[in-house]
Amino acid sequence: MSFRVAVVGAGYWGPNLVRNFRASPEWELVAVCDLDADRARVVAGDPRVDVETDVGRLLARDDVDAVAIATPANSHRRLALAALESGRHVLVEKPLATSSAEGLEMVEAARDRGLVLMCDHTYCYTPVVQRIRNIVASGELGDVLFVDSVRINLGLVQPDVDVLWDLAPHDLSILDFILPGGLVPQGVAAHGADPIGAGRACVGYLTMPLAGGAMAHVHVNWLSPTKIRHMVVGGSRRTLVWDDLNPQQRLSVYDRGVDLDTASRSDDLSDRRAAGISYRLGDMYAPSLPEVEALGSMVREFASAIKEQRPSVTDGSGGLRVLRVLEASTTSLGDGGRMVEVVTDQAPDPANDRTSERQSGRTARQNGPQQTHQPTDQQQEVLV
Repeated sequence: MSFRVAVVGAGYWGPNLVRNFRASPEWELVAVCDLDADRARVVAGDPRVDVETDVGRLLARDDVDAVAIATPANSHRRLALAALESGRHVLVEKPLATSSAEGLEMVEAARDRGLVLMCDHTYCYTPVVQRIRNIVASGELGDVLFVDSVRINLGLVQPDVDVLWDLAPHDLSILDFILPGGLVPQGVAAHGADPIGAGRACVGYLTMPLAGGAMAHVHVNWLSPTKIRHMVVGGSRRTLVWDDLNPQQRLSVYDRGVDLDTASRSDDLSDRRAAGISYRLGDMYAPSLPEVEALGSMVREFASAIKEQRPSVTDGSGGLRVLRVLEASTTSLGDGGRMVEVVTDQAPDPANDRTSERQSGRTARQNGPQQTHQPTDQQQEVLV
């Protein structure tokens, strides 16, 4: 059984989605929608794939089961809600929306209609990140004590967002994917700098206390002359190191760390100070990783979630958790880096009572609202 999908947006990311939907046996690509019909036709690459320039007309069709949205973030809410209201499952590229309020609205709309809302957190579908998730879940690392992530390069200074909103979503979505229970920090402290006078932070640091005394730290930077993609996940038993720019050994697991005498767990401060510290110096191994395109795995997961009537592993709630951390980081950045609480209890659980709602959502198709204005060609987005 295959599902029929339309891709909305033929700009930067849309062609990647089109290519992977076309290559997947779980999907039939039926349309590409963009204001630029010529561009959409080139991206579609097949005369059997229809070209649409109006989302309302696309959603009025009866041969579309799902919609993949690859447009600027400020259009995600409008497009996703229109697709959900017409009974379609929805895939949205990151970020899910431009605010947690918008993200929550999208999550609730999908839940109420029993539809899949999935966020394209592409890194979560890479073989290395999936292996990290499995290693953490297996307990091989023990309790997670710290996570340190670095994502820096001489990158494009964005005109509308700071470096935290541009680069940190990758790291935050990975943390949400690999940490037991997802990304639920006890707070966020953000520090940033604009040494070139760009009008927004070009260097940023996030510090997030986690449950049990653990700590996560994310460093992002547009100004580094060298490119680094590096993450360390330290556990009570072993430590994992991911170097994404080392194809010969992307992932390493070290049986090395610090062991404390049991007295260190005492509530008595003098006992803890007297505790003995020993250093464990064991073996290292590098797990083998398959060569699989992440987006291919992502579109398969999208189809599986629809078929099995379950949330995807990067569902709308995960995208919402990332948005909430980003919003808290903005508040912290504007307030001198103070620790800011992250809202965690507003999103409903999309896994509850989905079956009957999902069936009704498939049949309750409505035409999406019509376009009210035309954006400029440079925006390369489709609005409703």
